[in-house]
Amino acid sequence: MRRTQRYPVEGPNALWQIYRTVSPWRSVRNFVFIQLARYCPVLPVKNWIYRRVLGMQVGRESAFALMVMVDVFFPQLIRVGDNSIIGYNTTILAHEYLVKEYRLGEVRIGSNVMIGANCTILPGVTIGDGAIVGAGSVVHKDVAPGTFVAGNPMRVIRGADGERVKE
Repeated sequence: MRRTQRYPVEGPNALWQIYRTVSPWRSVRNFVFIQLARYCPVLPVKNWIYRRVLGMQVGRESAFALMVMVDVFFPQLIRVGDNSIIGYNTTILAHEYLVKEYRLGEVRIGSNVMIGANCTILPGVTIGDGAIVGAGSVVHKDVAPGTFVAGNPMRVIRGADGERVKE
């Protein structure tokens, strides 16, 4: 189960009301720095932007590949442990704007985690230490430490004990 806080809205859909929850200036600033980080080939510079400008917690020697898109409105809700790799073009969301509500949830990615290319990580999930997320996966629920998950919908391929999961 994802851990998100729900905030109901009245009137037009929640996305039309975004600037009641996030300053437009902060959104523009975040967008500009996220775009810089997405294209930056220098990992220490990229991590500096995430930590110092966007307020994310990023562990030592974690690597964000080219084109990773972190949450524009709430990047400070993203935490990544040490020595993890976030694959090319992965999106990490800490918010969901729906018609009658919006939801916020912290995303926790452990240490020594490998996330393949083109994944989407939804708000409110925890990916445990040593987990592997296969390319193209949609992470819609927690991933236990040491497991290998993949797919859309995401499913466990190999458990923490190394045993393949039978379907």
